[in-house]
Amino acid sequence: MIRKHSATLHGHRTSFSLEDEFWAELKTIAASRSMPLAALISEIDDHRPPDSNLSSALRLHVLAWAKDGSGRPAVSDGMHENKGLKPVA
Repeated sequence: MIRKHSATLHGHRTSFSLEDEFWAELKTIAASRSMPLAALISEIDDHRPPDSNLSSALRLHVLAWAKDGSGRPAVSDGMHENKGLKPVA
């Protein structure tokens, strides 16, 4: 099921819609990095291409995390050859 979520990013409220499975994986990623979920969402937002939307960027982040398999997240910055995904240390 797709649910609407809200977050405050850089002092501004925003909302995005995600399937429950993507939301659960974002929580897992944040926990594995020992960071608050809000900080992870903000990081992904900061690195997404200007012409993309936050919901898509969050889904792509989860997909890249799952495909990478190394336990490192990837965020889209529009500069990497591999479909705009770049690992973040």
